[in-house]
Amino acid sequence: MDKAKPSGTAPSDAGSTVAKRVYRYPPEGSTGYLVRQAHNALQRLLEQSIAPHGVLRGQWYFLRVLWEEEGLTQRELSARVGTKEPTTIVALRSMEAAGLVTRRRSETDRRKIHVDLTPKARALRDTLLPLARGVSETATGGLTPAETETLHKLLRKVVATLDEHPANS
Repeated sequence: MDKAKPSGTAPSDAGSTVAKRVYRYPPEGSTGYLVRQAHNALQRLLEQSIAPHGVLRGQWYFLRVLWEEEGLTQRELSARVGTKEPTTIVALRSMEAAGLVTRRRSETDRRKIHVDLTPKARALRDTLLPLARGVSETATGGLTPAETETLHKLLRKVVATLDEHPANS
């Protein structure tokens, strides 16, 4: 559990020693730190796996969403990937240049731009998804199937708890 531990003493202004709380919070005891360490390691391995196929990490997240549902608007895609719209636009430009997506203006609302995969991007799905699964399997290689399921369950619970936090509204 993430708990700060008070320790130590500090001299008072008058020269006597008074107990002062000095909080210790080593990174290894921080859920956020550990999740970030795991995330960074997963991302490095994923990048190495998908790069030979001409896909960058920033493009990967958008492909994952679009493989599940094409034709989303840029705004919907931003929400599903969890990026700000300007970031999404930059990524989509690079994906267009790489021949992975096309963008089209909505016929019913000219303000909306829909994103579609190209045949090239659709063809990558059956190549890249097994690679991503392999990265996940590597990450959980030291766990039993039951431990892996518990890990997934606990991470989903953490995400749900944080999604409910007022700061994330």
